[in-house]
Amino acid sequence: MKIDFTLSDDIASTSTTAARVEKEGYAGAWVGETRHDPFMQCLQAATATSSLTVGTSIAIAFGRTPMTLANLGYDLAQYSEGRFVLGLGSQIKPHIEKRFSMPWSHPAARMRELILAIRAIWDCWQNGTKLDFRGDFYTHTLMTPFFTPKPHSFGPPPIYLAGVGPGMTEVAGEVADGFLVHPFSTMRYVEEVTIPALLRGRAKAGKTDLEDFTICGPSFVTIGRTAQEMDRAVAATKKQIAFYGSTPAYRAVFDMHGWGEVQPELTALSKQGRWDDMADLVTDEMMAEFSVVGTPEEVGRALGEKIGGVYARTTLYDSGGSDPAHWPAVLDAAR
Repeated sequence: MKIDFTLSDDIASTSTTAARVEKEGYAGAWVGETRHDPFMQCLQAATATSSLTVGTSIAIAFGRTPMTLANLGYDLAQYSEGRFVLGLGSQIKPHIEKRFSMPWSHPAARMRELILAIRAIWDCWQNGTKLDFRGDFYTHTLMTPFFTPKPHSFGPPPIYLAGVGPGMTEVAGEVADGFLVHPFSTMRYVEEVTIPALLRGRAKAGKTDLEDFTICGPSFVTIGRTAQEMDRAVAATKKQIAFYGSTPAYRAVFDMHGWGEVQPELTALSKQGRWDDMADLVTDEMMAEFSVVGTPEEVGRALGEKIGGVYARTTLYDSGGSDPAHWPAVLDAAR
């Protein structure tokens, strides 16, 4: 299992941090889409490194068109010399419609078509195939030589898709190269819901297993050497779990463990702006399912035992409560 690093949204430090984590032995660096454009950060990270895998985790697919995503992915594959991964996610309806002013409908079906459209565009550019993609949501039938990128030796990047529900997860198995597990997932949920959905998708694509398909994602870690450090780390992790748990679409994860009644309570508190109170609803039992808790060495060893048989790559998802100075010890213990 490869251990990756999540780059912060501090764009002034992207290059230096990427170079540092490559030297420290991390296998990859991922950029989320929050306050800044993740593709520009990926470009900075790629040019500052030579072996690090660099990817978006995630870029918001429905805030863009297949053509813009195809251009970004194709160019970054060349800039990074084949080290870029195009990681996509759907976001939720209010953000797509009210923040991006883009259409929202049938997210799983739309995502499937968007990825197929990207692949059709790449096939045109890389192999000279006539562009003739006609779908229910996207149509791409015009590509003149003036606007056609030249083929390059690295080819299109792999596409990883993020999801929680079985519908989007099944789409990932069918049309993507990998799956980005949402941090608001437990191993029970992954094994009983995620893996079967991926296999159903793979079957639609004529595949019988998950060979040549990459499962990766963040793993909550709660790290401390002293009681004071541990209290601070636990509080931060509980707050982050509560934030994710307030999203109605993620209730299925709570339901699997018999905690479904907590979800609407979290939503109600979030609408009141009572963010600190939300963390009080996250029990120690929930913590044990969502996060690996302990000293740096304990966390490093437990990570492999918990997810090593399923994940090919993981990132250490620390919610800001742990001392970053402990992370190298986690990395050493996980090797």
